[in-house]
Amino acid sequence: MNANERTVSLGETHELTFVDRFGIWLSSRKISRLVGSFEGRRIGDFGSGFLARTSKPFFNRAAHVTLIDVSIARELKDFPKITVIEGQLPGAMRQLGNGSIDIALCVSVLEHLDEPQLMLDELYRVTATGGICIVNVPNWRGKRLLEFSAFRLGLSPKFEMDDHKMYYDPRDLWPLLVRAGFVPSSISIRRHKLGANTIASARKP
Repeated sequence: MNANERTVSLGETHELTFVDRFGIWLSSRKISRLVGSFEGRRIGDFGSGFLARTSKPFFNRAAHVTLIDVSIARELKDFPKITVIEGQLPGAMRQLGNGSIDIALCVSVLEHLDEPQLMLDELYRVTATGGICIVNVPNWRGKRLLEFSAFRLGLSPKFEMDDHKMYYDPRDLWPLLVRAGFVPSSISIRRHKLGANTIASARKP
């Protein structure tokens, strides 16, 4: 195992703080607005966290949900319509077929990866034609807020911040999405969460 590889998922070894839960709620709300309908669609939540809190509100409306993270709660493995894959990203995504996902979610994951381009390449590969990929990451403004919250106030896990490899303003993320295969006309990218995060939605042509 690479020394930099994660061994636990978000929320596996500690209770999420109010700051964490509020951030997840904001992400789910934004995703719902960007996607529109989840009815009958195949969702992939890549880097889902132990309890898949971001995508869980959409489970009942989806045709199928695929969760990938290094570890995922047993209760989700028994949930109807869910496939659980435990492993490192992006390698674990190789178990999925091309174009097998209608809604691909990568929320607060890219900043933890040594090779973010490989992750975006895999997201493009598994997203179906006409499907949507949503990537959410903290940006450079968010770095200051997250580190203040974690290191000074203790409101976020310190080890999560210490695991960050990169922060992404829109101009940092956009070329990586294009390199993965998404065309500029299909990409919408903006700041949200009081300007502390960058969120991109990209349709696969």
